Amino acid sequence: MRWNWTQKDWPRFRYDDEAVKPLEEKFLISSGEIVGAVRHVTGDDRDRLRIELLSEEAMRTSAIEGEVLDRSSVQSSLRRQFGLAINGTLVKAREEGIAEMMVDVYSRYAEPLDHDTLCRWHGMLLSHDRHLEIVGAFRKHSDAMQIVSGRIDRQRVHFEAPPSAQVPAEMDRFVAWFNASAPEGAAPVAALTRAALGHLWFESIHPFEDGNGRLGRALAEKSLAQNIGQPSLIALAYTIERDRRAYYEQLETHQKTLDVTPWLLWFGETVLKAQQATLERVAFFISKARFYDRLRGRLNVRQAKVAERMFREGPEGFRGGLSAENYISITGTSRATATRDLQDLVEMGALTRTGERRHTRYWLLNA
Repeated sequence: MRWNWTQKDWPRFRYDDEAVKPLEEKFLISSGEIVGAVRHVTGDDRDRLRIELLSEEAMRTSAIEGEVLDRSSVQSSLRRQFGLAINGTLVKAREEGIAEMMVDVYSRYAEPLDHDTLCRWHGMLLSHDRHLEIVGAFRKHSDAMQIVSGRIDRQRVHFEAPPSAQVPAEMDRFVAWFNASAPEGAAPVAALTRAALGHLWFESIHPFEDGNGRLGRALAEKSLAQNIGQPSLIALAYTIERDRRAYYEQLETHQKTLDVTPWLLWFGETVLKAQQATLERVAFFISKARFYDRLRGRLNVRQAKVAERMFREGPEGFRGGLSAENYISITGTSRATATRDLQDLVEMGALTRTGERRHTRYWLLNA
């Protein structure tokens, strides 16, 4: 099997600029739309929006790797990292690490890339992992670095990265390209093309024992932020996680070739979807803020608890809508009380109702 890094032209990726150009133009337009939307959020609400978007990305980039994080712990850590008031939630080491890395990526996006930055991110992300031989430095083991699946007696090798001895030189070349391809670099590369190439290239080197996927996606966020001149807050991991099978298939396919136009097109479309997801989440956040402003002091404890739970589901809400049974389960109240509470929420304009009898469902109004 001839992996991309074993081919004679490595790492000279080949692609069609003209094919990607329409996506590049759409990216710039959508970036402006996001900047405009975020400007409508001010003061404390902007801090809350930043926490919500970053925590969602932290949760999703971990979920891509099969890790389930505690959202409240992630958000509490993010608030502390940004110097905001925290609610006393116990922050776990795993959540602290990913939050610390996300804030570093967000706050220092404009800085050039170097080995120290990547190793710092790795140390933040995996300092809690006692099973790794090396944390905060490139891998050094002599065993082959492989991506495998299946039973131990029938494993399938999806990819094998360069030997550890080659990693420092490979990363020197990668970092030099990343900085040169920045908007102010010696050889600028368009935003989507740069982020897509950088992600594929980094994942192909696979320089660390673990965490390469999360670090590679963080690099893509840094790359995009540098090209638009501010932290992107693009829901990239959120979008990838929704179709992670396609993500892994695309990576596997294009780690066997240097002809990568299809990868650039797939990655570019994914970023555009991520931008739309971000716009939807910003609109949802604004709707949520207005909801609570309008109904401040009018919700009882049970109703407030259900509203909070519904908002936690995000823009898509409960699949199929909120039922009376959902309400009873969340609040632990009786059916009669649930019926009165729900009717009250409809009358005050908090919820809208569809269906009849056992098919009745409730939805957040304008959320």
